This record gives sequence, C-alpha cells and structure tokens, in this order.
Amino acid sequence: MTPVRAREVGEGGGQGGSPGEAQGGRRLPRAAQGGGFPGRQRGRAAASPARAAASKGRPRARTSGGDDLPKPLASWLAEAAEAYAADRYPDALRLLRKLVLRAPGSASARELLGLTYYRLGRWRLAVRELEVHHDISGSYDQYPVMADCYRALRQYGELEEAWAELRQVSPSGEVVAEGRLVAAGAMADRGDLDGAVRLLEPSLRRTKPKAYDIRQWYALADIYERAGELPRARELFARLASADPGAYDVSERLAALG
Repeated sequence: MTPVRAREVGEGGGQGGSPGEAQGGRRLPRAAQGGGFPGRQRGRAAASPARAAASKGRPRARTSGGDDLPKPLASWLAEAAEAYAADRYPDALRLLRKLVLRAPGSASARELLGLTYYRLGRWRLAVRELEVHHDISGSYDQYPVMADCYRALRQYGELEEAWAELRQVSPSGEVVAEGRLVAAGAMADRGDLDGAVRLLEPSLRRTKPKAYDIRQWYALADIYERAGELPRARELFARLASADPGAYDVSERLAALG
C-alpha cells in the first residue's frame, strides 16, 4: 500500500484530496446522520487505490444522540454534522469549536470535532479530541482513526499501542478490521510486507465476505502484487471480482496482471 504521509505532520491544515477512508457503519450523531468512515480526503497526499480500499468514504461519528444538549447547542451539533457530511469541514470546525467551549463534556461534539480535524489533516488535534471522546464515552469506535493519525505522524509506537488495545477490547468486527487495515498499512509503510500479509490473510477464511472483508482482501492483493507475488495477487483480485464486481478498480488491476 502506498504510505500515507502528510507533508505537515504537525497540527496545520492539509493538502489536496485522496479517495478517502473506509466506508463502514460509522454513524453521525442522531442530529444528522450520514457519511462513511471518516477518510482523509483532505490534509494528506493522494492515496493509491489500495489505500482507498482501506478507507473508502468519510468516517462517521458513532456516538448517538446529542448528549442531552440544550436546544440551541443541539442545533449547532446538527448543523455541524450536516456540514461534515457535505465535506464542508471549515464550516463544521467553526461550529464545533464554539460548541465544545459551551459543552466540553459532550461526547458527540468531541467525536465530530476530532473527525473534522482528521479530515483537515490536523492529526495531533484529531487525536486530542478523539482521546477526550474516548474518555467521556468509553467507546473504542474511533481508535482506528486515532491509529491512522499516528500513522500519518509516523508515531508507530503509539499506533501499535492503540492497535493492541483495540484487539484486546474487540468492540466489533468492523472496527477491529478498520484497525487491522491501519496496522497492516503501517507495516507496509516500513517495508514489513510479510508482517502485513500475516495480519490480513486471516480475512481470507470468510466464505461470505462482508464489506470490511472486501477492503482487507483488496489491501492484501495489493501487498501481494507489491511483494512480487503476482499469482497470488491475480488469484485474490479474481476472488474479489467474483465477490464484488464493482469493488474499487479490481477489474483494471486484474486486467493489468494478465
């Protein structure tokens, strides 16, 4: 997989658009649901199709409801969620900054603010807000996003700690799969293709793959090709084409492999 890198690995904004992050079942607050796994369409270098497979769409907040916010603040949260879903991240950021000053204990606001910073490529601020969200809610749902921020910052020790904790808690198959994709991508970033393969290959046991299995298969096929394992890459791309003919650029990848 193409390494994910932000030219600015500090808290600054980002540069132009990648295909985005994993499109899972992440939910925006009930105030305005929509989107997908918050992807870094902005704030990082363009991603390869393999990276897009590990991150299709826009990460969605999972914390439900508005934390019983007063009506004016709940309306700010709803407006921010709508702006986020429409890729209007600066508008979402403006509203959410105001909101967390008034309601610093709102898990929904902290979560969405963290995801907004993530989409803007402001990795450190994203981690800060998502850690606060975790402390308030106890939820591990955004750990893969935090891990991906660590990946962009090249803070691999923190990434590995987050991945180890996520595996131990195992909140859901989808969330763990998202974390696994980030961990495997970080291994590939550092040249450990064998390690990335070992991490992703268990997903091949699925006979009826779910959407997050398809993402793992695509990432694995890409790593096979990158490692020179062309027959295995061809076989897995063919399996992907059979399981989900419209997945990513599978047809083109398969044709290129002959």
